[in-house]
Amino acid sequence: MRKAKFLAMMLLAALLYSCGTTSTVPITGRKHRLSVSDEYVLSLSTQQYQQYLQQAKKSTNAANTAMVQRVGQRLANAVETYLRGHGFANEVKNFAWEFNLVQSNEVNAFCMPGGKIVVYEGILPVTRDEASLAIVLGHEIAHAVAKHSAEQMTKSQNSSTLVQLGGGVLSALGVDSNTTQGIATVASQGLSLLNLKYSRDNESEADYMGLIFAAMAGYDPNVAVTFWQRMAQQSQGQQVVWLSSHPSDAKRISDIQKHLPEALTYYKKR
Repeated sequence: MRKAKFLAMMLLAALLYSCGTTSTVPITGRKHRLSVSDEYVLSLSTQQYQQYLQQAKKSTNAANTAMVQRVGQRLANAVETYLRGHGFANEVKNFAWEFNLVQSNEVNAFCMPGGKIVVYEGILPVTRDEASLAIVLGHEIAHAVAKHSAEQMTKSQNSSTLVQLGGGVLSALGVDSNTTQGIATVASQGLSLLNLKYSRDNESEADYMGLIFAAMAGYDPNVAVTFWQRMAQQSQGQQVVWLSSHPSDAKRISDIQKHLPEALTYYKKR
């Protein structure tokens, strides 16, 4: 019985590992295994982005719209130059950069795979200047460059597959259906919490990469500390880190301060 269980679990692990290809994250060098193709993710992203823009209201502020596009494109140019010069030239084809400012008081921005980035008007009073806006856009661009969406999709698929296959193995080993269902429920909940942790790791990685991208584009990375301090003041109540997809404000600021010396090596004032 123990041998059967061991072989079953080894089979599950092998099945999950064999799916996908290994990808390296630029800047950090972190390797992750992705089970979804670039083509699939980009196609899905393009469809969803177009649907979003049909419902969203673009900003009517011409000056702010131009600023978002100007800063965004400057960052995109710097990122593509880096990718071409550091062994990631094949990745450049995956980007068709778009930077849109939309009408919303929400203090936020988001990025979809392929470089589709949206900035909400509500974040501009917090950024205050182009350098701080570059910190925001650098962070969002980093999500696209690091393929965080594909990574989260892969983790979700693997979690679902693991629970389904695990239930089948337990049934085959003679475990009653009620126990199997209970274990599957607990497993699903546990895997969901693990995925939230991965999301926090992705956010921290995007902070680090975004800081360097902003510096590469000629924006002073030192402004990141005061920007995130302003963002922390916008937070309502105490953030529960364990159940959040973002690191705490204090940890985020502390990590950025640690990364600043490295980021400054990329900074050349324009």
